[in-house]
Amino acid sequence: MSRPSADLTTFRRNFVRQVIGPMAVLALSIVAATAGGLHWATRTSDSVALQRQTRLARLALSGSADQIAYEQQGIATWGQLIQQLARRQPDTPWLDREVGGWLSTMFHHDMTFILSPDGKPIFAFVEGRPAPPSSYRMIANDLAPFVAVVGGRRALAGKVDYGLAPRRQSTVLTQASTVYASDATLVAQRPAAASVMRISTGAADGSKSLPLLVSVRFFDARYLKELSAWNMLKGLRFSQDPAARPGEAGVEFWDEMNERIGFFFWKPELPGSRIGRLLGPFAAMLILVMFTAMGALVRSLWHSGRQLTGAVLDLQASEAQAQHLAFHDVLTGLPNRALFYDRLEQALARARRGERCAVLVLDLDRFKQVNDTLGHAAGDVLIREFAVRLSDTVRAMDTVARIGGDEFCILACDIADDVDITVLCDRILSVVDQPFALLGSQVFVGVTIGVAIAPDAGTDRGELVRKADIALYKAKHDGRGRFQLFAPFMDETVKLRGQIEDELRHALSDGQGLSVHYQPEVDAQSGKVIGLEALVRWNHPVRGPLAPGEFIPIAEESGLIVPLGEWVLAQACRMAVRLPDLFVAVNVSAVQLRTGNFVERVVGIVTAAGCRPGLIELEITESVLLDEESAAAATLHRLRDLGFRVALDDFGTGYSSLSYLRQFKVDKIKIDRSFINNLGSDAEAAAIVTSVVTLGHAMGLTVTAEGVENREQMDRLSDAGCNELQGYFFTRALPEDAVVAFIAKQTNFRNVA
Repeated sequence: MSRPSADLTTFRRNFVRQVIGPMAVLALSIVAATAGGLHWATRTSDSVALQRQTRLARLALSGSADQIAYEQQGIATWGQLIQQLARRQPDTPWLDREVGGWLSTMFHHDMTFILSPDGKPIFAFVEGRPAPPSSYRMIANDLAPFVAVVGGRRALAGKVDYGLAPRRQSTVLTQASTVYASDATLVAQRPAAASVMRISTGAADGSKSLPLLVSVRFFDARYLKELSAWNMLKGLRFSQDPAARPGEAGVEFWDEMNERIGFFFWKPELPGSRIGRLLGPFAAMLILVMFTAMGALVRSLWHSGRQLTGAVLDLQASEAQAQHLAFHDVLTGLPNRALFYDRLEQALARARRGERCAVLVLDLDRFKQVNDTLGHAAGDVLIREFAVRLSDTVRAMDTVARIGGDEFCILACDIADDVDITVLCDRILSVVDQPFALLGSQVFVGVTIGVAIAPDAGTDRGELVRKADIALYKAKHDGRGRFQLFAPFMDETVKLRGQIEDELRHALSDGQGLSVHYQPEVDAQSGKVIGLEALVRWNHPVRGPLAPGEFIPIAEESGLIVPLGEWVLAQACRMAVRLPDLFVAVNVSAVQLRTGNFVERVVGIVTAAGCRPGLIELEITESVLLDEESAAAATLHRLRDLGFRVALDDFGTGYSSLSYLRQFKVDKIKIDRSFINNLGSDAEAAAIVTSVVTLGHAMGLTVTAEGVENREQMDRLSDAGCNELQGYFFTRALPEDAVVAFIAKQTNFRNVA
């Protein structure tokens, strides 16, 4: 399995364990707590409400007996009733109207009886109409205990003591002197509230032989409906069957004689269940919303986690790539400078313990020409192919690194002696000598190698690389396409070059020791001097006269050639003003030409000297054109447009010189002295000179021959068509005053033997 897949599997496993699992437990806990809490709250609320309603039902049923006694009291203590009953023949219609009718109409008593003191019924009013007193017989047995207590037992104020422990307390609604007995009981097998009360005016009459008022109210549908309304007991009903209907609550009812009356049922108000029915959907909706939100959160976390995991993987890949790029070259994939130096430090640590290693610094020869002629794409292909060849040449333990551009380094470890390095360098030179196929073209390049061996050349990293660079410089100076092992004398040479650089800088600052000599250029036909070439000379205060080859390269490498060239140009302009009939040629290096404001600086110097641009001829070499193709073309065109003349010096030494003549539009070509030296003895040299002259004239160019040293060379060059001649045959370069005196003689060199 690949690493990203394994990481994603781990992410999924961790996500389930660390996110989904805890969230599921939390969600289920919330649901369980919500459901449990709601269930407990509803059950508790329902239980409390049911207990309250059960107590209320019992009180309502028992209170109905006290209520009927209270309703009797107004009749039982009414004096007119007592007077009527005192007659031998009471007025029955009056009793029907004032007693039975009143209690039936006002209080809905179902049965009203008046018993004589000896317990015989003397008046009856049943179901809302008069009835024969004998109808009392059907309930006499049911009410016998009440009659016996009120008629002959000891009475207590507001309550009759049956001699039995009562099952409940009755509410006292009558006067303290009223004697009565009331209870909920079965009357004619029907539940009813019954009350038996003495008919008496009160405490003044203490006789127990008094008539009794009997009232019965059955717990029928109408009465139970009233009780339901008064006591908020919905659907109150009576039944002898203990089975409740669905949704009902019931209570078993006993009278004070411990006889069961029956069962009363009602539809209880259960606020908990009602709240549960209301809150249940709301809670379910909240739970659904919670699950939806948690699902969305889990989904979001999942995608975010996936993205984060992907980002982490991308970051890890980027870090790995960045780590690789930090230590490897992008173009070739080889180790870069940082990694090379790290491995070099490790090798040098072993070198300090006696193991030998070598640093090879390599530069491709003619790489810039490939870039300029075939393009940068071809240059990149060349660099990559060169890297491949180097990697195939060295051992696995060695390191090939690209330092930058066309510069490479090799770290060769565990070498036995210098022979190993010599063999390696020869092998590298051999593989590089083979042609490179670049974009359909075959290109031949070379390589120059500098070598420093540790611990012989030291064990300091910077010092070892510096000495390898010194060896490389020496190899380039000796002709390129070769290798050079560092030797101590090379370091001395480098130090000497550094000293010369410092001394040249001081000489430029104070003008001491530097001078300009001038070598005449002669017209080939007239033999007259027509121009001068300005050549810098340095008479060192300690080292004596130094040849230009000893300090000009140092000036170019250090950048001092720019101020030195400008100083020479200023001297040349002064000479041109002094000798206005002659042109003065000044050499221009590639370093000067690369200066961004070179044209402006030249114009400023010439203008400051009061010199005409037409008197100044700027000499450049073919290497300048090859190395600075695009910049040189634009700069030279600007200078020629301003009136300066441009000469191509050392013509013929480059491998593609002819192609530049049309591109750069120079005014003059100067044939290199190497062709002139063999002019008399080498037919090929004569042919080359003739060809160059013919080519130059065909392009409208002036042709100058350098290095003329005798009369024969002068004649041959004149016959070949050269326009101008220059060399020791006429004179060496002379100081300013000496050359002025030389010109004043106006020697005609055509007449010199």
